[in-house]
Amino acid sequence: MKKHIVCFGDSNTHGLCADLTDCADGGTRFNEEERWTCLLQQHLGSDYLVIEEGLSGRTTVFSDPLHEGMSAIEVIDPILMSHEPVDLLILMLGSNDTKERFGCNAACIAKGMDRLIGKAKATPCWGSKGPNILVICPPHIDEQRELIPAGASMGKGCAEKSRELAKWMEPVAKAQGCAWLDAQGIAEFNKVDYLHFTKKAHADFAAKLAEIVPTLV
Repeated sequence: MKKHIVCFGDSNTHGLCADLTDCADGGTRFNEEERWTCLLQQHLGSDYLVIEEGLSGRTTVFSDPLHEGMSAIEVIDPILMSHEPVDLLILMLGSNDTKERFGCNAACIAKGMDRLIGKAKATPCWGSKGPNILVICPPHIDEQRELIPAGASMGKGCAEKSRELAKWMEPVAKAQGCAWLDAQGIAEFNKVDYLHFTKKAHADFAAKLAEIVPTLV
């Protein structure tokens, strides 16, 4: 059986494209030749199965009053079970948690990640090595996000909180025995909505993960 790599995250795992000129198809989602998950599959080859589980708006543990089904902790158990045996879970969340309407600082968001990791580890889905998780902190949201119309849904303070996430998430990930990666400086956000990967970022991110994943499985 191939090694199952589950990529669980939000819109940047889904592949949302905010700059339509940056996508070969001119659409709102990068295609299979552009998304980091698909590029990671190409890098890793036929011994691996890279599984996309990205949802725009997904949070670690916070229920969104505007959109249903966004709390990862409520769905991660059945999602992981549907892909068993899981050899590696790549977990990248936190950007949506910075939304003003959730009223949480970076420390609380990290506590949400801590709960989510615990739930994932307790799910009976794992391969022969047991729970195996790579926690990734998303890149920093640019302050320009709060100055554009699209930024209104995120609210004030999202950029500042995103800059603090890695400081609080890294100790949580390491205490839980997870591998850790800070994506700041690896994958850039676009200059349209300041929140989503560019096509180049997808390629750069996939290349970085292609170096890391084989060392973890």
